[in-house]
Order: sequence, then structure tokens, then C-alpha cells
Amino acid sequence: VQLQASGGGLVQAGGSLRLSCVASGPTLSRYVMGWFRQASGKEREFVAAVSWSGGPTEYADSVKGRFIISRDSPKNTVYLQMNSLNSEDTAVYYCGAREARRGTSGMTMKSSYDYWGEGTLVTVSS
Repeated sequence: VQLQASGGGLVQAGGSLRLSCVASGPTLSRYVMGWFRQASGKEREFVAAVSWSGGPTEYADSVKGRFIISRDSPKNTVYLQMNSLNSEDTAVYYCGAREARRGTSGMTMKSSYDYWGEGTLVTVSS
């Protein structure tokens, strides 16, 4: 499966952005989809994930209540709606796909993802 993330850009603190990740290849419904981010000089960290059925979902504590992950299976697309952005959200955001055979345990672990797309840069200005 190939993944293409988009939607990043420059936004003021308190603003919103919606990231998209389009998958090509096998149907998206066979994969857990996750968003991760990597700030300059830091390791890639988990942001959010959604199971192949559209639920359950997992969120990092730092984004709970502000970010929403969703999927549109017919469009083979996963979204990350990001609200109330702050400077700590500045990072390159990556989408990943994890084969459904792995189950839902460990959706927050980047090492468990099988495929990655190119990242999209989100910059939040204060």
C-alpha cells in the first residue's frame, strides 16, 4: 500500500488544519491507520490511530480533546482534524498503515506499522 499525506501548512496558534492521507493499493479497511509526528531534533511520536472498522480510536494525551482522527473507507482516506493548535504541535506529520492481522493492541507503537507515507509539515506560529 502507498500512502500520501497532505494538508500541512502554516497556521496561527489557536487555529485549525485538517490533514489527509490517501492510500492506494489494497482497500484501507484492512489496515489500522495512524498519524505520527516528528518535531525537529525529536523522535517520531504517536498522535492518533483508528482501527480498520472505524473504531476504536487512540489518541496521545497531548492531543486528546483537540484532534480527531476519522476514516472514509470508500475514499481510502484517513483524516486528522487538528484544532486549537499550539507551537508544540509544530512537526512533520506522517500517516502509517498497520495490517489488521496484528489486531488493535499496540496501535500507538510506531514499530508496529508496516507502511509509511511521506510527511506533511505543520508549522504553528505563536
